[in-house]
Amino acid sequence: MASEASWDQSAQQFQQFFADQWAKAVAAFSTAPAGAAGPAAVQLDAAKLQELQQHYVREATALWSQGVAQPSTLKDKRFGAAAWAENPLSAWTANAYLLNAQALTGMAEAVQADAKTRERIRFAVEQWVAAMSPSNFLALNPEAQQKAIATKGQSLAQGIQNLLHDMGQGHVSMTDESVFEVGKNVATSEGAVVYENDIFQLIEYKPLTAKVHERPFLLVPPCINKYYILDLQPENSLIRYAVSQGHRTFVVSWRNPDESLGHLTWDDYIEHAVLHAIAATQEIGGVDQINALGFCVGGTMLSAALAVLAARQQAPVASATLLTTLVDFTDTGVLDVFIDEAFVQMRELQMGKGGLLQGQELASTFSFLRPNDLVWNYVVGNYLKGETPPPFDLLYWNSDATNLPGPWYAWYLRNMYLENNLVKPGHLTVCGQALDLGRVDVPLYIYGSREDHIVPIGGSYASTQVFPGDKRFVMGASGHIAGVINPPAKNKRSHWIRADGALPATHADWLQGAQEHPGSWWTDWSAWLKGHAGKLVAAPKRYGKGNQYKAIEPAPGRYVLQKA
Repeated sequence: MASEASWDQSAQQFQQFFADQWAKAVAAFSTAPAGAAGPAAVQLDAAKLQELQQHYVREATALWSQGVAQPSTLKDKRFGAAAWAENPLSAWTANAYLLNAQALTGMAEAVQADAKTRERIRFAVEQWVAAMSPSNFLALNPEAQQKAIATKGQSLAQGIQNLLHDMGQGHVSMTDESVFEVGKNVATSEGAVVYENDIFQLIEYKPLTAKVHERPFLLVPPCINKYYILDLQPENSLIRYAVSQGHRTFVVSWRNPDESLGHLTWDDYIEHAVLHAIAATQEIGGVDQINALGFCVGGTMLSAALAVLAARQQAPVASATLLTTLVDFTDTGVLDVFIDEAFVQMRELQMGKGGLLQGQELASTFSFLRPNDLVWNYVVGNYLKGETPPPFDLLYWNSDATNLPGPWYAWYLRNMYLENNLVKPGHLTVCGQALDLGRVDVPLYIYGSREDHIVPIGGSYASTQVFPGDKRFVMGASGHIAGVINPPAKNKRSHWIRADGALPATHADWLQGAQEHPGSWWTDWSAWLKGHAGKLVAAPKRYGKGNQYKAIEPAPGRYVLQKA
């Protein structure tokens, strides 16, 4: 009986200890600044907080009572190696971390504030929680310790070499970059550069069919990345797929800007790149109209270019495809946490009149949107365990950063992300024309990825409510890149389509009437594009046309090889 009383007293002391710790955490959390533009303190939902506290004290007491003597199950993949479960102290440490991480995340969800402040707090907590995982520290990571012992310290020596190498190249290695070479085993579709200026090269691809559709097909990739995400390997190349479907295919390959191009503006990119590429493709094809595709920011730029053409009463584009594209920037997802008036003004002062946004800065921002998968996973593997990440073409492309001209970037931040001006008729003037997307009356194929964290599915769908013409919306599984690069031969993932073609006001309403179809959306898109591509004609025997558009050099060209 005495021992039971002693145990009860100890348990009460533990409960009081955790209750006191909880109270301190709440006090610190409530007085933490919400951000540069936010209030000095935040309020927490009392009911949610009480529920969180009760759960935390109960689980913490149970964990403490269990101690390190009991076996533990760790479902988080960061602690999935046997070394964590085999070492009772490590298992306890991991469980304690997971409990505290859950509590902090719950407190962030309990914040009572405006949407932007709540999102900023959630983002900050996510970053802190990810960084503080015991798996990130050699002294707390039994898997890394076991490997160091088994290799007699060689893994630690290799980890230091990996760290020094990554410091030299300016980014954390996500793949074995030595395996890949652009033009050798990525970006290998056969073609030639048929035009170039200071901003872009235009690549024409060799036909794979005896006949091609009379209307050429132009792809406009994002200028914040290199085009070969659309041409990684022959088996997952959207470019090669389009060529194999009988389309005379062209792609814009952006130049990686250096200081000499730091003065370029949004207007320069529309007038001297997108519009010029459309005109060149049209002239080479010898047709009145072409088909075009824009991916991500490339889709935003293509939309702006189509609005300029509409204002000029020109219609060289017969149909357009928008892949994971924001036109209405109401829903920008987690990227919204970075954007406010103060941030945009700072960027305008830094580079609005000239200069460069370094590619690695942009790449790091996108990586920290998924910190566990794209940052800390590689810190642990590369540096603590001395491993070389396996070769992966998509991650090689992801690490091949591009710069952006400062004036282009600052204008884009203010007019798209901050003020959402593109969807306001007559509000923007681009290339001397007042833009009105309501005048862009072309058939549109609009694709969005369900788990996209860069262009949320609601943001992709919002384009259906902006343009007046005939539209088809398709949703694919997975994220911003994996959802798009999903060749039919892989027979992976699913896509969703509404058989009735209805486009209600919201994506949620659209989804209620959508049907799931196994496999890639590419086949649906190909059938749609074929309907706008015109009759079949003999495939051209040479690249370009006449003296103005001659083969300058083989694909992939010089511009894509330039490093940031």
